[in-house]
Amino acid sequence: MENFLLTEDERNFRDEVRNVVKSIPHELIRDIESEKIKFPREFIDIITKNKIAGARFPEKYGGRAKGWVAEMSGIEEMGYLGFTLSCMYSLGSIVGEPINKYGTEEQKAEYIRGITSGQKYGAEAITEPSGGSDLFGMMHTRAERKGNKFILNGQKRFIVGGQGADFFVTYALTDSNAKPRSKGVSAFIIDRETPGLKVETIYGLMGNKGGGTARIIFKDAEVPEENILGELNGGYDIFNRMMIPERLTTAAGSVGVATAAMEIATKYSLNREAFGTKLVEHEGVNFKIAESMTAITSASSLVYTAARAAEELDKGRIQASSVRKLISMAKLYSTEAMWTSVNNAMQIMGGIGYTTVYPVERLLRDSRLGLIWTGTSEVMKLIIQHEYLREFRSEGYLSSKRNVELDALDFQLEEEKVFK
Repeated sequence: MENFLLTEDERNFRDEVRNVVKSIPHELIRDIESEKIKFPREFIDIITKNKIAGARFPEKYGGRAKGWVAEMSGIEEMGYLGFTLSCMYSLGSIVGEPINKYGTEEQKAEYIRGITSGQKYGAEAITEPSGGSDLFGMMHTRAERKGNKFILNGQKRFIVGGQGADFFVTYALTDSNAKPRSKGVSAFIIDRETPGLKVETIYGLMGNKGGGTARIIFKDAEVPEENILGELNGGYDIFNRMMIPERLTTAAGSVGVATAAMEIATKYSLNREAFGTKLVEHEGVNFKIAESMTAITSASSLVYTAARAAEELDKGRIQASSVRKLISMAKLYSTEAMWTSVNNAMQIMGGIGYTTVYPVERLLRDSRLGLIWTGTSEVMKLIIQHEYLREFRSEGYLSSKRNVELDALDFQLEEEKVFK
């Protein structure tokens, strides 16, 4: 992000995170990629020791009371480490958000403080085998009240951090007869040692190694009623709130990944010679740099616009639908810009970019997931058009603006304006 668009406090936090990112051992990244390390607890220890985990949460729970913009600036820096560690850093914000917003004082004290101290690492257990984008329509995990407990049965898959997480924020049907179905879903905080919870499959992934992506099985899992998050059957609203950091952190991390890849390629192009001159002097190369940096800067601007909007939402100054639209735009554009930019970086570098001599091939494999997880690009487009049309159709939207149709030379030919 351009310095002049950040406040002094936001710049200071970004630089603080940047220094932590620079301190991460290169060997740790290599060991994750070679799968010597399946779940990098060392990384969690580093970010919590440096007090940058859960920075957006209140100081009384170990946070730093930072805003959304400051946190996104830190996550953009985390993108230099790749998507795996950027996501692992972001998970503190993602799973902590619904607890901070809807949790009891006891839940906040235990779990948010656990996140910021490193005592408890949390993961979100949302996706089901039958329901990816259609989560609520295809949800099969159920929770049945039995006295002062809920008994959960079902499965969640593709759970990043599942292998090493100490607790999970998950969703289950608590009223199968609710209409619409989303009104019968509740959110729960489930500790790893809960009887009936089993971390089963650890997935092999094309990229994003080291995240411990797992399948979680609930078989008569006994969850105390005090671990319900928010109101019974209030899971839909909690989920929507959780999507703010989930999609916004993905967008911010994508900017960092894309920037890192282009910096590698630019440095290479300044040194590599072909046809008697540096690669960077060739139009085919420097145009790719120009196009990528324009896309990355545009993505960054959209991320921070969405982050500012999230801050306004917290203050009650903007509608949630407007924030949802902006965040969906940021996630869509940033992940697409990342994918294009990392591919451009590899194209600039040629064959060597396809080898493990440079990390661009890893960033390319990591980047592909960005267009799928936390809501595919197609789902983001659905949300964007839905929220835009809601605004467009709202009372007073068009009447408050100039009627540009009347600027046409033959505007009066109403008989030519045929719609059926």
